[in-house]
Amino acid sequence: MNLLSNDFEIFDVPAQFALDRASLDERWKNLQREAHPDRFTTADAQAQRQAMQWSVRINEAYQRLKDPLKRAAYLCELNGAPIQAENNTSMPAAFLMQQMQWREDLDEASSAEDLERMADDVAQTRRGMLLGLQRTADEERNFLELARQVRALMFVERFARDVENRLDQLGQ
Repeated sequence: MNLLSNDFEIFDVPAQFALDRASLDERWKNLQREAHPDRFTTADAQAQRQAMQWSVRINEAYQRLKDPLKRAAYLCELNGAPIQAENNTSMPAAFLMQQMQWREDLDEASSAEDLERMADDVAQTRRGMLLGLQRTADEERNFLELARQVRALMFVERFARDVENRLDQLGQ
């Protein structure tokens, strides 16, 4: 294992979508304990620099692996199917229609109850999409389809943040 190892190799976990979060967290703590720069305060400058690089690399990998959306996008990248969200926004018509309806509903929402209902609906959709990501990544191993699903989930998560922002505005 070196700084160029992929995140899954660094954490010694299978390169798949489904991960045990508790095991990942425990492995992160152990890796940080081993590489933490404070353990190298009496070492030479090169050892201190390497410890800092490892600490940063471990944290970057952990942030990517613990987040389902980032983990799925990373799997796509590793398997030759980059997300390219900035220049590939094509989505199925039914998904786009749902997004348009949600946007209209958000614009028309006038109460916290309306927004809470929307937040619940979006959360349920997100849970279903995460199950789809797992199936596509781990069972079908179809990374082009996974990339499309990741782009769709990015839309859903952005909308969920918009709903939360509106709820926050109502609470002020």
